[in-house]
Amino acid sequence: MALMDKMKAQAQQLAQKAQEAGKAGQSKIEDVQAKRKWDGLLRDLGAAVYAQKSGSATADTDADVERIVKELTDLEAQNGPIDANASDASSAPESSVAPDTETTPEGGFKL
Repeated sequence: MALMDKMKAQAQQLAQKAQEAGKAGQSKIEDVQAKRKWDGLLRDLGAAVYAQKSGSATADTDADVERIVKELTDLEAQNGPIDANASDASSAPESSVAPDTETTPEGGFKL
């Protein structure tokens, strides 16, 4: 019976660790979703302000700006301040130029 009790205790510990990992993963997913929504709203706000400044604004542009600012304020109240300057590796543009990995041989000669 002692072996079964040990196995049962280990199974409970593993289940608890799996549940904690699941909660951490869910939290990360929620953070990423909030960041994407934040980025989209900032993009829309920038487009609306650009339209205002360039003279291509429509009658709804002012209302759109107010709506977007309210959504950003609500999002910030729910998730805390989101750093708009934080770089996200998935959103960073990839360079088409490979870094120079060629090494110079001894003696300073380059082929």
